[in-house]
This record gives sequence, C-alpha cells and structure tokens, in this order.
Amino acid sequence: MTRHDLATLPKAELHLHLEASMRPGTAAELADRHGRPMPPTGPFTGLGEFVHAYERARDLVGTLDDLHRIARELVEEAAAQGVVWTEVHVFPPTYAGRLGPDEAVLEAVLEGLRAGSAAVGGASAAGVVLGVNRGLPMAAAERSLALAIRYRDAGVVALGLAGDEANHPAERFTDVFARARYAGLAAVPHGGEGAGAPSVRACVEALGAHRISHGVRAVEDPHLLTELAERQICLDVCPTSNVQLSVVPSPARHPLPQLLAAGIPVSINSDGPLFTGSSLLQEYDLVRTHFTLDAPSVATLAETSLRFSRCPADRRSRALSALHAWLTEDGGSCPKSAHI
Repeated sequence: MTRHDLATLPKAELHLHLEASMRPGTAAELADRHGRPMPPTGPFTGLGEFVHAYERARDLVGTLDDLHRIARELVEEAAAQGVVWTEVHVFPPTYAGRLGPDEAVLEAVLEGLRAGSAAVGGASAAGVVLGVNRGLPMAAAERSLALAIRYRDAGVVALGLAGDEANHPAERFTDVFARARYAGLAAVPHGGEGAGAPSVRACVEALGAHRISHGVRAVEDPHLLTELAERQICLDVCPTSNVQLSVVPSPARHPLPQLLAAGIPVSINSDGPLFTGSSLLQEYDLVRTHFTLDAPSVATLAETSLRFSRCPADRRSRALSALHAWLTEDGGSCPKSAHI
C-alpha cells in the first residue's frame, strides 16, 4: 500500500477535537490577528501539560467566524484524506461565554461543518460530539446535555466526556449520560488516557459507552479486555497522540496489537493534528508500517470506523461499498468483520 492507496480508503474519523484540528497556517493567522502566542506542540510530559497547550489553542479563537472557518476547513482536510464522515468533539462551555452563549458557539461550528460538506460534495459529512468537561461544575454538564438534546436532529450525534480522569471520575456523570442515551445520543467518553483500566471500566459500566476515546490502558486488566470484546465497545485510538502525551513510550510499544488480538473493535484517529503534527492519513500509515498490517487488516480498521460511527445510513452504505471496491482493487479480500 502507498500513501495514495490509504488516501483513497473510505473511512471515518471519530476522535478529533475542534481546536486541535486547526491547520497550522490558520492557527498562525489567528495568533497574529488576535495578538496571541502560538500554542506549544508535543511531545508533552503528560495530560496536564497538554491541557495547558490546548487552552492556548482555544485562546486563538476570537470570533464565531473563526469557529466557522476552523469547522469548514476540518471537513475539507478530511475529504482530502478519504474521510467520508467526521465526528468532532466540541466543548462550548469552555469558552465561558466570551463568544456569546453556548448555542452561538455550537451553531457556528455546525454551520461551518455544513459549509465544508457543501464544498466537498453537498451531503452532510460531519457530526458533533458535544463534550462535557470533567473539571467544570455539574451545571456546565447539565447545560451541555440540554444543548446536545436540543440539537440532536441538527448535527449533534453524541455526548462526550474529557478532562482530568484521575480527579473527576466518570461515575459523577452517570445520570447525565443516562439521560443522553435515553434521548438517542451515543455515549462516547474519554477514558484510559490519564487514568488506568478502572477509568475505562467506569465509562462502560457507569456511562454505557458506545465508544471510548482512547481506552488504551484497558490492557492493564485482561478481564476488561474480554468484556470490551464481548460487549463490542469500540476504542477510538490515537497512536501518535498516545506517544506525544507519554501514555505509551513509542509507536512500537503501542497496545494496538493486543486490543485487536482480544477482538475489540478499534478505530484509528488523529485526536489533535495541530499538536502532534500527524494527520489521520499519517496515523493509518504509522499503524500499517509498525504492525505490518496487510490490506484486509487496514480495511477492517476503516470498516470499524464506519460501522461504529453515527454516519447517516445512506452515506455509510455507499462508503462500505466503496471500501469493498478498494479492497478488491487492492487484490485482497473483504475483512471477516465487514458488514458490506
């Protein structure tokens, strides 16, 4: 497989943060316009240092038009990499009202995603994971839930959870996520990045996770690996991010092979290209190279990303058919798990 082959592979990206998706040129332009310093890039000593850098990236966003632009460019960048559907994590309360109410922040993002979709083919190509920040007061979580439910038919597809896992356990948000699931929103919390296997288990048992962002530290508990496989809970893994944030020591020692061997569904994602310097295409190339994956194995990762996404059914069906064609043209055979 060449980089071109990977670019034509139909896939979804399910773990991408809005501000961290900025093109470096856009970030530099916004920094100059608003008189802000550029955020530091990785590697980082841990999640705390990264969170500080992320806050600097958020500071570059000075207007709702900036948000619209970032969202539009996100979809355009995705399309160039063969991404047919993106789910982007957005946390309106973290702007603390400086761009207006949470609704204005969300609408600017949704309008930008629609503009980007129109530019690359017309149909909706992205949805929003409306995020809850673990470190903010519970009132912010309630606001995010209400906003997610209000916009669930206008582009919001899931409720997320991010922040300091160690000091703000998932169990605090059990009721919030129960109501989100009742309203038809997928539960896609972060877990197993800044804390260990018990944090991943809490995402499953307390929050009813459909997918878990990262989840890689589940390998610390063999019984949990079995449960994730039995329940078919997808882990949205970001290999370069895990290395850059010191979750794992190197790409070669990433637990991806263990997760796949355990039968756990895994999607490959970039998390935050602005900080890691790695696009989704580069992530696919990295896992293919380091773990010597053949075409059917790579196609399985792409198929998993589509199958566990909240992509509209017709768009998913077309993407899976295109994935089948990609694999046939590559000379391989359909992955066993493919629902095509």
